[in-house]
Amino acid sequence: MSVSGPEPRRRRAWIVWVLSALLLIGLGLVLFLPGTFGPSTTNLTYSAFLTDVEGHKVSTAVIDADGTVTGDLTSGAPYTTVIPLPLAGQPAIASLRSADVAVTFVAAAQGSIWSTLGTWLLIVGPIVLVWWFMARMARRAGASGGIFGVTKSSAKLFEPSTRTTTFADVAGYDGVKAEVSEIVDFLRNPDRYRRLGAAAPRGVLLVGPPGTGKTLLARAVAGEAQVNFFSVDGSSFVEMFVGVGASRVRDLFQTVRASAPAILFIDEIDAIGQRRSSATSYASNDEREQTLNQLLAEMDGFETSSGVVVLAATNRPDVLDTALLRPGRFDRHITVPLPNAAERTAILAVHCRDKPLDPALELETIARGTPGFSGADLANLANEAAIEAVRAGRERIVASDFGSARDRLILGRRESSGVLLVEEKRQVAVHECGHAVVAALSEHADPVDKVTILPAGDTLGATEQLPLAEHRLQGESALLDRLTVALGGRAAELIVYGEGSTGAASDLAAATALATRIVRDFGLSPALGPVGYPTGEDAGESGATLNRPYSEETQRAVDTEVARLVRQAEARATDLLSHHRTALDALVVRLFDAETLDGAVVYGELGRPVPERVPQLGAQVTPPASAHEPGDLGAGDAGRPSAPARRRPTR
Repeated sequence: MSVSGPEPRRRRAWIVWVLSALLLIGLGLVLFLPGTFGPSTTNLTYSAFLTDVEGHKVSTAVIDADGTVTGDLTSGAPYTTVIPLPLAGQPAIASLRSADVAVTFVAAAQGSIWSTLGTWLLIVGPIVLVWWFMARMARRAGASGGIFGVTKSSAKLFEPSTRTTTFADVAGYDGVKAEVSEIVDFLRNPDRYRRLGAAAPRGVLLVGPPGTGKTLLARAVAGEAQVNFFSVDGSSFVEMFVGVGASRVRDLFQTVRASAPAILFIDEIDAIGQRRSSATSYASNDEREQTLNQLLAEMDGFETSSGVVVLAATNRPDVLDTALLRPGRFDRHITVPLPNAAERTAILAVHCRDKPLDPALELETIARGTPGFSGADLANLANEAAIEAVRAGRERIVASDFGSARDRLILGRRESSGVLLVEEKRQVAVHECGHAVVAALSEHADPVDKVTILPAGDTLGATEQLPLAEHRLQGESALLDRLTVALGGRAAELIVYGEGSTGAASDLAAATALATRIVRDFGLSPALGPVGYPTGEDAGESGATLNRPYSEETQRAVDTEVARLVRQAEARATDLLSHHRTALDALVVRLFDAETLDGAVVYGELGRPVPERVPQLGAQVTPPASAHEPGDLGAGDAGRPSAPARRRPTR
């Protein structure tokens, strides 16, 4: 029988520690408590000692040079006393000799080497132990900025010989790579720019949604330039002690300058780069603000010819201090948007390089069916597809695995429809068919792709719409169609059952938020006119905000217009469904039985041609779920592809 190595070693270590502790305890008892190992010694006064000698009660006497006398009484008990030499020593010695006491004289000893070593050990030992403990703590804390390295930066250095990340590892984003390639060219050929009086930017800010590959792009820049690359997180500068962060910033820039040419990458710079508090602010963070001030001073203090370029990444540029964004610090702001269809295809190809794919699988089809996905989302999608293939016992990943993975990532694991009562299942079918019919009949709505009543997560069913193209802008007609489709489920319940249900809660919230933006942000309301009232805050699904930069009268007008738009959309959805009641009832029966219907079935029941749309992701195996919520359409979303729409009843 084999025995694993670590467990016996742990047992031996415990035995050694226990034996060492017992040995030390025994040594201490011997050195410091010698009286505990034998009979107790009697301390006699000089007078009592002379009396005992005259009474023949003393058997032996050992006299040291300093007058200390030890020995045994005739009773066998040990004793000790002191003779005041040399004045009274001679009479005492004469008395001892006359009483027939065995007297022994001991010359003054120089002390043995062992006693000397023991004395020094007791003095030096604790000092050595304390020094060893402090040195060990310093080694542990030095690298991580602990008690001995508290002012040291925790930046990690990646030398050119240890990196292989290049632009070839960054799929897509040709425009972004072309923009940052100038930094690479400057670090490689600085003289080429100096001859024309050009200087490289001191700082480059990468801005984009989470998961778009900003960190990977920065590593690729360093790999292409073949220079030292320092990476640090913005949160590593923030400590509870005021001044520590500023000291770390100074140490970081000093280290980077010494390694020039080099690239310094600060990830999540918004952790230290947020706006400084104003004079009227109620709360401030002195440590963070001092750190930011030091960062501003350092970026303004090194020469453009030093060969140091600062890259920073954030997904919240709106919270950064304006002094940090001015020219001379971060000269360039590069947006890294969500990838388009072609870029998603390239990203999927990178993440599927080491995965066995079915020959019939087309990555272009999968990419077109995942609008709004970031690079991180696509990496997770490929991994979940591989897990689905393993779960199904297949040796290759097929299209249905990507469809199941997309469903799981968006809505969660699908449950059997048996979790619903029969009447609840039919009501969900009515709700989803209402969305599907209204979407199919709306000219500017995205085509219907799938309808399902299989619960997943908090959703009881879903109607998925995939756009024919990734829209960058949407007109008023498209927005009103989206609003009508959002209320199609509730309208279907009102027509079939004569009353609504709680299943339309999320639809109402999404419709209200969209109507609020139509009125307040996009200026598409005839009552308020072409005036925008942006709040600068995320309104959320309800469209409510705590701080409004307009009057209560304006808010009352906004509420009135929002209610009007929502009511008109519901009336329009009800009218469409009433005129196509036969198709609605037929779809409800088919969806109730099949639990999942393809979009082509919806268009067939309505007698309308099927739009040229995104191919399916494994419809024959796993019914798809709904995808991401539709993105906002404000000015800040100009570079964002439109996401597929979804409608769902809640529990």
